[in-house]
Amino acid sequence: MARIVMKFGGTSVADLDRIRNVARHVKREVDAGHEVAVVVSAMSGKTNELVGWVQNMPKVAGANHSIYDAREYDAIVASGEQVTSGLLAIALQAMGINARSWQGWQIPIRTDNAHGAARILEIEGTEIIRRMGEGQVAVVAGFQGLGPDNRLSTLGRGGSDTSAVAIAAAVKADRCDIYTDVDGVYTTDPRIEPKARRLKKIAFEEMLEMASLGAKVLQVRSVELAMVFKVRTFVRSSFEDPDAPGMGDLLNPPGTLICDEEEIVEQEVVTGIAYAKDEAQISLRRLADRPGVSAAIFGPLAESHINVDMIVQNISEDGSKTDMTFTVPSGDVEKALRVLGENKDKIGYDVVQNESGLVKVSVIGIGMRSHAGVAATAFQALAEKGINIKAITTSEIKISILIDGPYAELAVRTLHSCYGLDKS
Repeated sequence: MARIVMKFGGTSVADLDRIRNVARHVKREVDAGHEVAVVVSAMSGKTNELVGWVQNMPKVAGANHSIYDAREYDAIVASGEQVTSGLLAIALQAMGINARSWQGWQIPIRTDNAHGAARILEIEGTEIIRRMGEGQVAVVAGFQGLGPDNRLSTLGRGGSDTSAVAIAAAVKADRCDIYTDVDGVYTTDPRIEPKARRLKKIAFEEMLEMASLGAKVLQVRSVELAMVFKVRTFVRSSFEDPDAPGMGDLLNPPGTLICDEEEIVEQEVVTGIAYAKDEAQISLRRLADRPGVSAAIFGPLAESHINVDMIVQNISEDGSKTDMTFTVPSGDVEKALRVLGENKDKIGYDVVQNESGLVKVSVIGIGMRSHAGVAATAFQALAEKGINIKAITTSEIKISILIDGPYAELAVRTLHSCYGLDKS
């Protein structure tokens, strides 16, 4: 017998038939004698609909732009998960399973007061653990908690993944199964490279890089949480037959296990290739090379909530001037240019240049720590395809390369092949 947290995303609970299918997945684990908690998202598209309703309400009197009370926003958008949790509890009860729905405030999942983007501070899992021990399935509304003002709070987009991992940590679950519309984590996007392989295992650090660099399988915060608390997490498909052979395998169910690297005996040099579209490059030319210039650039950008990624600095031969180049999401270019313009005197640059429509392609693998020549292999492979590299950044387990947008798919396929990821 094990204690399992199962999480089902929006596409998995998109309608009543799919909710009944989810109930079959849950029944399989209950019938196997496991203690089960389930975390659910809102039905697919429902959160967007609720957000749209809020945004179309009249603006606050006296405001010069649309604005609303974030506490009421949370009260509205969290209702999608509340509906799903109740429907799934009813479906389970119809199958003869003892089940009860829980909202975030009932557990409670305590968060900070950042309504709309709250962070989990503490989960009191005692009552759920007691109920699970008695054979009751806890069906928890994801994405929500209880703020210090005793009002309902929401965790931001993708928050149900975070809810599931946090609950798994709180109840000391043996594993956390994230059910989605894909059957695991792949070496790269199968839509770009049909030879992409499903990974049996991937380390927390690798998954964190993949998620932050564009892989949509898991939300970044949930991976961070899983890594901190060492929650063994399986990515699985909710669309496979719940009763198919192997689906109930306790130790190795179908899908991809995200785990501590110590569990991965045969570590590949490169695990996967990720990419992020809609990157933009901004270059500040001929700055004075002096202490504090970087703070003068990136401080105001951070205060304006602009996410800066790749940073490259080139110093002139005499050391008096420097060029600073960095990337931001394409949607933030105008905002970034405005901030830089407002701080031009303080920064002291001569001219600013920008280019949009770029793509960041990243090579990821914990095996890179102990192998030389990984970067050289990538550079040579891209050169042979005539792909020009605009910027490069590296970390212990990642190499990120900035290229022109039209070469994105060719670069992903080339790198996937040159590291042998297309071989079974």
